Amino acid sequence: MANTLLKVSGLKVAYGGIKAVKGIDLEVHEGELISLIGSNGAGKTTTMKAVTGSLAFEGGDIEYMGKSIKGKGAWDLVKEGLAMVPEGRGVFTRMSITENLQMGAYIRSDKAEIASDIERMFVIFPRLRERKDQLAGTMSGGEQQMLAMARALMSRPKVLLLDEPSMGLSPIMVDKIFEVVRDVAAQGVTILLVEQNAQRALQIAHRGYVMDSGEITMTGTGKDLLTDPKVREAYLGH
Repeated sequence: MANTLLKVSGLKVAYGGIKAVKGIDLEVHEGELISLIGSNGAGKTTTMKAVTGSLAFEGGDIEYMGKSIKGKGAWDLVKEGLAMVPEGRGVFTRMSITENLQMGAYIRSDKAEIASDIERMFVIFPRLRERKDQLAGTMSGGEQQMLAMARALMSRPKVLLLDEPSMGLSPIMVDKIFEVVRDVAAQGVTILLVEQNAQRALQIAHRGYVMDSGEITMTGTGKDLLTDPKVREAYLGH
């Protein structure tokens, strides 16, 4: 059995009196690509924010590499290998693509290695190389999504959390983003993917969790969930 890198136990999160997450359990093992699917408002993004230290939680615990991370901030967690690409991308719009990638490596001081990793990002995302001196704010949504993923990878994370990476993108860009997610996972980065495009998310996932109204309602392999009648009816439209 692979190491459990991330373990969420009985997690409860409330937003202004509304219980957004109601005591969920989930695990992510080393080398896995896990998809967390569910409709809008199911609590997926809230869960991700709690895991990455950008939102306090009121009950339960989150363990990363066997230790509780309760009370730790996002900055500390990035240093420990937990990086997130937030919904809405959050690139530095007034910086060039290269500068954004350098910002992704702010916790590192190994200059030669950083330069080599920027080159590696340009291999994974050739479009970024073509536009490396361009301001990030002038890029399309899909290109910004690629940049946000590349910037997160510059911190050399053990676990990469992706929140709705395909949202608002053209079908061609959606294809490209899912291809990259699969390739990054194949290189050994453990991934927790929150995604409304349930079909695509489950197709590439080792395992999946279905979340509804703040609770985990089903779990199984990506393949099993894809063929489950309840999942198909609720999330796949047939």
